[in-house]
Amino acid sequence: MDVVVLVKYVPDPAGTPKLGEDFLVQRDGTDGTLDPGDEYAVEAGLQAVEAHGGEVTLVSMGPEIAMGAVRKGLSMGAHQGVLVTDPALRGADTLATARVLAAAVARRPFDLVLSGAESTDGYTGTLPMAVAELLGIPAVTFARKIELTDGSVRVERQTDLGYDVIEAPLPSLVSVTGSAAEPRYATLKGIMAAKSKPVEQLALADLGLSAEEVAASQRVVGVTAAAVKGPGEVVEGDGSVARIADFLAEAKVI
Repeated sequence: MDVVVLVKYVPDPAGTPKLGEDFLVQRDGTDGTLDPGDEYAVEAGLQAVEAHGGEVTLVSMGPEIAMGAVRKGLSMGAHQGVLVTDPALRGADTLATARVLAAAVARRPFDLVLSGAESTDGYTGTLPMAVAELLGIPAVTFARKIELTDGSVRVERQTDLGYDVIEAPLPSLVSVTGSAAEPRYATLKGIMAAKSKPVEQLALADLGLSAEEVAASQRVVGVTAAAVKGPGEVVEGDGSVARIADFLAEAKVI
């Protein structure tokens, strides 16, 4: 069972991302980590190979510092990693990122691709499906549980009324939610072992892609701070009912 997990290096989710003069997120020189949502996908991949044999390969795209996300996944137990880094990828949008990741995944045979549901610094939630489309494989999204059977993958997808059971033939891509199995902690032994695990670093040329093929089709041209919410109004006394009615009328609720 050859499992690929898409992982991303993101700014510290507990902090406030900083934007550069080009309105892009500053990743170099800032605290960052493996996206917490991707940890659930790594855990699902590790459980899959523990049950069925095989290896977990982590695939990521980003600047040199993004190697930190790959190393963390390796310390959890993944077997090898691939990092695509190229100056032309700065400012890449979701489609460009999907093209790069799909090209990196397609370099070798695979049975299952796993990812988080969405990144904590982008929140588009569309990358997994775009990668699956480019690879020409089914996309099964928002899985809380994954089962592998003979030549297929079966997942449970949480719904408002319970859950759906969805099955697709392998190879497939599955996006995993935060309600899946709790990610394991990296042990000291795992952290030390991660330093010697193979990580392949690639540029666009290694994937047969040009800068034009991954040029962003959208860009941020300005950022405006959200308006500061003013203080509320405390209504007391005999005229409170009338004031509340007037407030609701002003808000066009009544």
